[in-house]
Amino acid sequence: MTEPLPFGGAIVDKRHHLPVRVYYEDTDAAGIVYYANYLKFMERGRTDFLRLLDVEHGRLIAGVHGEPIGFVVRRAEVDYLAPARLGDFLAVVTGIVSCTGATVTMAQVVRRDEVVLAKGLVKAAVIGQDGRPRPLPRPIRHIFNTLVCSDAPARG
Repeated sequence: MTEPLPFGGAIVDKRHHLPVRVYYEDTDAAGIVYYANYLKFMERGRTDFLRLLDVEHGRLIAGVHGEPIGFVVRRAEVDYLAPARLGDFLAVVTGIVSCTGATVTMAQVVRRDEVVLAKGLVKAAVIGQDGRPRPLPRPIRHIFNTLVCSDAPARG
């Protein structure tokens, strides 16, 4: 038996793996996961990935790295490939595809065992309290660049 992942997931081979259980609230009347909830699962994956990297949203907003900043989703693409159902145990796998001056792009998959249910690509931008773009603080950009995967999850 393999060791279960901790509540917030774990980073393995530059990718974050988050376990997710499908609850009744995630499904439609037929017990199938409603499409928008995959975006929520992916958001949890990105949030816990950042938390494990000590780049937690609350700390960014509080200005721990200098000026108060936050991430906003600039673009999201999702391909739905197969349904998840009530009671399924899923994994959300997140990897960093690229990191530029003010954006980070992450690829994600939601899978049940080895079956890929959804693939996503999310580009997040950094903004200041005034809503204008800001550069990623150097320490964060360095962390992200060390984790860039050439074979990010949603690409294959």
